[in-house]
Amino acid sequence: MKKIENSFAVTGFVGKDAEIRQFATASVARFSLAVSRSEKNGEETNRTSAFMNIEAWRKNENTASFDRLTKGTMLTVEGYLKPEEWETDGVKRNRIVFVATKFYEPEEKEDTPAPKKEKKTSKKKAK
Repeated sequence: MKKIENSFAVTGFVGKDAEIRQFATASVARFSLAVSRSEKNGEETNRTSAFMNIEAWRKNENTASFDRLTKGTMLTVEGYLKPEEWETDGVKRNRIVFVATKFYEPEEKEDTPAPKKEKKTSKKKAK
């Protein structure tokens, strides 16, 4: 049977500075990530955007990475989906939380021209 892994990886821009809460042994940073994609409909191209709510947990001594969670920073975020359920005034509620296990600035891709195809030439030996 094929193993199904609960994971995601997405690249986008931090929507606003992270809200950081510190507890006794760990801290959590909550931030939004703006992601978008182009959709082509005939000759028309539309850009569709969405905001993902992300949370990242770190031990208090490892929170230096939270410094890069500022509005406008482009990040690649990797993590897993965590379902949460609760009840408010007798109404059951639920949501899916995107939990970041890693986040980092994506590597810049260089715009390099496609490699030129070399023409094969045959060299005939003179007799």
